[in-house]
Amino acid sequence: MKLTIATCQFPTTSDISNNEHHISKLLKEAKEKGADVAHFPECGLSGYAGADMESYEDFDWDQLRKSTKNILDLAKELNIWVLLGSTHQLSEGHKPHNSLYVINGEGEIVDRYDKRFCAGDKDSKTGDLAHYTSGDHFVVFDIKGVQCGTLICHDYRYPELYREYKKLGVQLMFHSYHAAHWSTDQYDASAAKINTDLNGNPTIAGTTQIAAMHASSSNNYMYISCPNSSAKESLWGSFFVGPDGIITGQLPRNEKGILVTTIDTDDELYDSTVAWRDNAISGNYHSGELVDDSRSKDRKSF
Repeated sequence: MKLTIATCQFPTTSDISNNEHHISKLLKEAKEKGADVAHFPECGLSGYAGADMESYEDFDWDQLRKSTKNILDLAKELNIWVLLGSTHQLSEGHKPHNSLYVINGEGEIVDRYDKRFCAGDKDSKTGDLAHYTSGDHFVVFDIKGVQCGTLICHDYRYPELYREYKKLGVQLMFHSYHAAHWSTDQYDASAAKINTDLNGNPTIAGTTQIAAMHASSSNNYMYISCPNSSAKESLWGSFFVGPDGIITGQLPRNEKGILVTTIDTDDELYDSTVAWRDNAISGNYHSGELVDDSRSKDRKSF
Protein backbone atom coordinates (compact mmCIF):
# COMPACT_ATOMS: atom_id res chain seq x y z
CA MET A 1 0.00 0.00 0.00
CA LYS A 2 1.27 3.48 -0.87
CA LEU A 3 0.83 6.50 1.37
CA THR A 4 2.30 10.00 1.18
CA ILE A 5 3.13 11.68 4.50
CA ALA A 6 3.94 15.35 5.12
CA THR A 7 6.09 15.69 8.25
CA CYS A 8 5.67 19.35 9.23
CA GLN A 9 7.61 21.71 11.46
CA PHE A 10 7.17 25.34 12.46
CA PRO A 11 8.17 27.57 15.41
CA THR A 12 5.49 26.77 17.98
CA THR A 13 4.59 29.48 20.50
CA SER A 14 1.97 30.20 23.16
CA ASP A 15 0.00 32.18 20.52
CA ILE A 16 -2.73 29.76 19.42
CA SER A 17 -3.82 31.92 16.47
CA ASN A 18 -0.26 32.15 15.21
CA ASN A 19 0.16 28.38 15.52
CA GLU A 20 -3.10 27.89 13.62
CA HIS A 21 -1.83 30.18 10.86
CA HIS A 22 1.34 28.10 10.44
CA ILE A 23 -0.58 24.82 10.51
CA SER A 24 -3.10 26.03 7.93
CA LYS A 25 -0.37 27.14 5.52
CA LEU A 26 1.51 23.86 5.92
CA LEU A 27 -1.68 21.86 5.39
CA LYS A 28 -2.29 23.63 2.10
CA GLU A 29 1.31 23.08 1.05
CA ALA A 30 1.09 19.41 2.02
CA LYS A 31 -2.02 18.98 -0.12
CA GLU A 32 -0.36 20.73 -3.06
CA LYS A 33 2.55 18.29 -2.77
CA GLY A 34 0.24 15.28 -2.88
CA ALA A 35 0.23 14.29 0.78
CA ASP A 36 -2.49 12.01 2.11
CA VAL A 37 -1.74 12.99 5.71
CA ALA A 38 0.01 15.89 7.46
CA HIS A 39 1.74 15.31 10.80
CA PHE A 40 2.52 18.09 13.29
CA PRO A 41 4.70 18.47 16.42
CA GLU A 42 3.75 17.86 20.03
CA CYS A 43 1.31 20.55 21.25
CA GLY A 44 1.69 22.27 17.90
CA LEU A 45 -1.64 24.09 18.04
CA SER A 46 -1.93 24.80 21.75
CA GLY A 47 1.70 25.45 22.61
CA TYR A 48 3.68 23.28 25.01
CA ALA A 49 3.66 24.05 28.74
CA GLY A 50 7.13 24.35 30.20
CA ALA A 51 8.63 25.43 26.87
CA ASP A 52 6.31 27.63 24.80
CA MET A 53 4.71 29.00 27.97
CA GLU A 54 5.16 28.53 31.70
CA SER A 55 1.84 26.84 32.43
CA TYR A 56 -1.85 26.64 31.50
CA GLU A 57 -2.81 29.31 34.00
CA ASP A 58 -5.21 31.75 32.28
CA PHE A 59 -5.04 29.64 29.13
CA ASP A 60 -7.56 30.59 26.42
CA TRP A 61 -9.46 27.32 25.99
CA ASP A 62 -12.15 29.01 23.93
CA GLN A 63 -9.57 30.12 21.38
CA LEU A 64 -8.12 26.61 21.27
CA ARG A 65 -11.55 25.13 20.56
CA LYS A 66 -12.16 27.73 17.83
CA SER A 67 -8.78 27.11 16.20
CA THR A 68 -9.27 23.33 16.40
CA LYS A 69 -12.61 23.68 14.62
CA ASN A 70 -10.91 25.75 11.92
CA ILE A 71 -8.34 23.01 11.38
CA LEU A 72 -11.10 20.40 11.18
CA ASP A 73 -12.90 22.48 8.55
CA LEU A 74 -9.71 22.93 6.54
CA ALA A 75 -8.96 19.19 6.68
CA LYS A 76 -12.40 18.55 5.20
CA GLU A 77 -11.97 21.24 2.56
CA LEU A 78 -8.61 19.81 1.49
CA ASN A 79 -9.62 16.17 2.03
CA ILE A 80 -6.44 15.43 3.96
CA TRP A 81 -5.79 13.50 7.17
CA VAL A 82 -4.17 15.44 10.01
CA LEU A 83 -2.22 14.33 13.06
CA LEU A 84 -2.64 17.45 15.20
CA GLY A 85 -0.57 17.96 18.33
CA SER A 86 -2.54 19.91 20.92
CA THR A 87 -3.82 19.94 24.49
CA HIS A 88 -7.08 18.30 25.57
CA GLN A 89 -8.89 19.98 28.46
CA LEU A 90 -10.25 17.73 31.21
CA SER A 91 -12.85 18.46 33.88
CA GLU A 92 -12.17 21.05 36.55
CA GLY A 93 -9.51 19.95 39.00
CA HIS A 94 -7.63 17.75 36.54
CA LYS A 95 -4.61 18.66 34.46
CA PRO A 96 -5.16 18.38 30.69
CA HIS A 97 -3.84 15.69 28.37
CA ASN A 98 -0.92 16.25 26.01
CA SER A 99 -2.59 14.87 22.90
CA LEU A 100 -2.55 14.01 19.22
CA TYR A 101 -5.91 14.34 17.49
CA VAL A 102 -6.41 11.92 14.59
CA ILE A 103 -8.47 13.84 12.02
CA ASN A 104 -9.69 12.19 8.82
CA GLY A 105 -10.28 13.73 5.40
CA GLU A 106 -13.89 14.45 6.33
CA GLY A 107 -12.74 16.79 9.07
CA GLU A 108 -13.75 14.39 11.84
CA ILE A 109 -11.78 13.47 14.96
CA VAL A 110 -11.68 9.67 14.71
CA ASP A 111 -9.54 9.17 17.81
CA ARG A 112 -7.20 10.94 20.23
CA TYR A 113 -3.90 9.73 21.63
CA ASP A 114 -2.85 11.05 25.03
CA LYS A 115 0.85 10.97 25.91
CA ARG A 116 1.27 7.94 28.14
CA PHE A 117 4.69 8.60 29.62
CA CYS A 118 4.81 12.24 30.64
CA ALA A 119 8.32 13.12 31.83
CA GLY A 120 8.77 14.17 35.44
CA ASP A 121 9.29 12.89 38.98
CA LYS A 122 7.06 10.51 40.93
CA ASP A 123 5.52 13.42 42.83
CA SER A 124 4.38 15.00 39.55
CA LYS A 125 6.13 18.25 40.44
CA THR A 126 8.51 18.51 37.48
CA GLY A 127 8.51 18.14 33.69
CA ASP A 128 5.33 17.22 31.85
CA LEU A 129 3.68 15.87 34.97
CA ALA A 130 3.62 19.37 36.44
CA HIS A 131 1.23 20.33 33.64
CA TYR A 132 -0.38 17.20 32.17
CA THR A 133 -2.34 14.07 33.06
CA SER A 134 -0.91 10.90 31.47
CA GLY A 135 -2.95 8.85 29.02
CA ASP A 136 -3.84 5.15 29.26
CA HIS A 137 -4.50 3.79 25.77
CA PHE A 138 -3.01 2.94 22.38
CA VAL A 139 -4.47 4.39 19.19
CA VAL A 140 -4.54 2.37 15.96
CA PHE A 141 -6.22 3.52 12.76
CA ASP A 142 -6.15 2.84 9.02
CA ILE A 143 -5.24 5.29 6.24
CA LYS A 144 -5.57 3.86 2.73
CA GLY A 145 -4.87 0.35 3.98
CA VAL A 146 -1.85 1.29 6.10
CA GLN A 147 -2.12 0.50 9.82
CA CYS A 148 -1.01 3.53 11.83
CA GLY A 149 -0.23 4.34 15.46
CA THR A 150 0.70 7.39 17.52
CA LEU A 151 3.19 8.32 20.24
CA ILE A 152 4.45 11.58 21.74
CA CYS A 153 8.00 12.65 22.63
CA HIS A 154 9.11 11.05 25.95
CA ASP A 155 7.22 7.88 25.00
CA TYR A 156 10.33 7.09 22.92
CA ARG A 157 12.15 6.08 26.12
CA TYR A 158 9.84 3.06 26.51
CA PRO A 159 10.44 0.47 23.76
CA GLU A 160 7.62 -1.57 25.24
CA LEU A 161 5.20 0.85 23.56
CA TYR A 162 6.65 0.19 20.13
CA ARG A 163 6.53 -3.55 20.77
CA GLU A 164 2.87 -3.38 21.73
CA TYR A 165 2.09 -1.37 18.62
CA LYS A 166 3.91 -3.98 16.53
CA LYS A 167 1.72 -6.66 18.09
CA LEU A 168 -1.30 -4.55 17.05
CA GLY A 169 -0.13 -4.63 13.44
CA VAL A 170 1.09 -1.04 13.14
CA GLN A 171 3.18 -0.33 10.03
CA LEU A 172 3.55 3.47 10.34
CA MET A 173 4.10 5.41 13.54
CA PHE A 174 3.31 9.10 13.91
CA HIS A 175 5.66 10.13 16.73
CA SER A 176 5.38 13.85 17.54
CA TYR A 177 8.11 15.73 19.39
CA HIS A 178 8.80 19.10 21.00
CA ALA A 179 12.54 19.37 21.55
CA ALA A 180 12.97 23.09 21.06
CA HIS A 181 12.80 26.58 22.54
CA TRP A 182 16.24 26.36 24.12
CA SER A 183 18.26 29.53 24.51
CA THR A 184 21.45 29.77 22.47
CA ASP A 185 23.39 29.64 25.74
CA GLN A 186 21.66 26.37 26.72
CA TYR A 187 22.35 24.87 23.33
CA ASP A 188 26.01 25.92 23.34
CA ALA A 189 26.50 24.67 26.91
CA SER A 190 25.15 21.27 25.91
CA ALA A 191 27.35 21.21 22.83
CA ALA A 192 30.42 21.85 24.99
CA LYS A 193 29.75 18.66 26.98
CA ILE A 194 29.13 16.22 24.13
CA ASN A 195 31.62 14.80 21.66
CA THR A 196 29.76 15.43 18.43
CA ASP A 197 32.33 13.39 16.46
CA LEU A 198 31.08 10.34 18.35
CA ASN A 199 27.43 11.26 18.91
CA GLY A 200 26.60 13.35 15.86
CA ASN A 201 24.44 15.86 17.72
CA PRO A 202 25.36 18.51 20.32
CA THR A 203 22.49 17.73 22.73
CA ILE A 204 21.48 14.67 24.72
CA ALA A 205 17.91 14.78 23.38
CA GLY A 206 19.11 15.27 19.83
CA THR A 207 21.31 12.21 20.17
CA THR A 208 19.06 9.81 22.08
CA GLN A 209 15.78 10.66 20.37
CA ILE A 210 17.17 10.12 16.90
CA ALA A 211 19.04 6.98 17.97
CA ALA A 212 15.86 5.57 19.49
CA MET A 213 14.00 6.08 16.23
CA HIS A 214 16.71 4.17 14.34
CA ALA A 215 16.33 1.33 16.85
CA SER A 216 12.53 1.35 17.13
CA SER A 217 12.04 1.33 13.37
CA SER A 218 14.53 -1.44 12.62
CA ASN A 219 13.63 -3.58 15.66
CA ASN A 220 9.93 -3.49 14.77
CA TYR A 221 10.08 -3.03 10.98
CA MET A 222 8.04 0.15 11.14
CA TYR A 223 8.02 3.49 9.30
CA ILE A 224 8.20 6.50 11.64
CA SER A 225 7.36 10.17 11.01
CA CYS A 226 9.11 12.47 13.53
CA PRO A 227 8.06 16.14 13.44
CA ASN A 228 9.66 18.56 15.89
CA SER A 229 9.03 22.19 16.74
CA SER A 230 11.43 24.48 14.89
CA ALA A 231 11.30 27.13 17.64
CA LYS A 232 14.86 28.34 18.13
CA GLU A 233 16.89 26.65 19.41
CA SER A 234 15.42 23.46 18.02
CA LEU A 235 17.47 20.41 18.99
CA TRP A 236 17.02 18.64 15.66
CA GLY A 237 15.12 18.96 12.41
CA SER A 238 12.05 16.84 11.69
CA PHE A 239 12.83 13.56 9.91
CA PHE A 240 11.39 10.36 8.53
CA VAL A 241 12.84 6.89 9.03
CA GLY A 242 12.16 3.67 7.14
CA PRO A 243 11.53 0.22 8.65
CA ASP A 244 15.15 -0.69 7.95
CA GLY A 245 16.24 2.02 10.42
CA ILE A 246 17.50 4.39 7.72
CA ILE A 247 16.57 8.08 7.78
CA THR A 248 15.12 8.89 4.36
CA GLY A 249 14.89 12.66 4.79
CA GLN A 250 15.43 15.43 7.35
CA LEU A 251 14.64 19.13 7.55
CA PRO A 252 17.11 21.73 8.86
CA ARG A 253 16.45 22.77 12.44
CA ASN A 254 15.17 26.27 13.36
CA GLU A 255 13.32 26.62 10.04
CA LYS A 256 9.69 26.23 9.08
CA GLY A 257 9.31 23.43 6.57
CA ILE A 258 7.66 20.30 5.29
CA LEU A 259 9.16 16.90 4.48
CA VAL A 260 7.12 14.81 2.03
CA THR A 261 7.69 11.05 2.02
CA THR A 262 5.89 8.38 0.01
CA ILE A 263 6.01 4.90 1.46
CA ASP A 264 5.05 1.58 -0.08
CA THR A 265 4.40 -1.15 2.47
CA ASP A 266 4.89 -3.73 -0.29
CA ASP A 267 8.56 -2.76 -0.57
CA GLU A 268 10.87 -5.42 0.85
CA LEU A 269 13.47 -3.53 2.88
CA TYR A 270 16.22 -5.02 5.03
CA ASP A 271 14.86 -6.76 8.14
CA SER A 272 17.37 -8.96 9.96
CA THR A 273 14.88 -9.93 12.69
CA VAL A 274 11.93 -11.02 10.57
CA ALA A 275 12.49 -14.76 11.15
CA TRP A 276 12.55 -14.55 14.96
CA ARG A 277 10.73 -11.36 16.00
CA ASP A 278 7.49 -13.24 16.71
CA ASN A 279 9.47 -15.66 18.89
CA ALA A 280 10.80 -12.77 20.96
CA ILE A 281 7.38 -11.15 21.19
CA SER A 282 5.90 -14.41 22.51
CA GLY A 283 8.64 -14.71 25.16
CA ASN A 284 10.94 -17.23 23.45
CA TYR A 285 14.25 -15.39 23.62
CA HIS A 286 16.33 -17.40 21.19
CA SER A 287 16.56 -18.31 17.52
CA GLY A 288 16.90 -21.79 15.99
CA GLU A 289 16.29 -24.94 18.02
CA LEU A 290 17.50 -25.56 21.57
CA VAL A 291 19.24 -28.83 22.36
CA ASP A 292 19.46 -31.05 25.45
CA ASP A 293 23.23 -31.32 25.81
CA SER A 294 25.30 -31.68 28.99
CA ARG A 295 28.09 -29.53 27.53
CA SER A 296 25.55 -26.79 26.88
CA LYS A 297 24.27 -26.98 30.47
CA ASP A 298 27.74 -26.94 32.05
CA ARG A 299 28.63 -23.24 31.96
CA LYS A 300 31.75 -23.44 34.14
CA SER A 301 34.00 -25.57 31.96
CA PHE A 302 35.61 -25.16 28.58
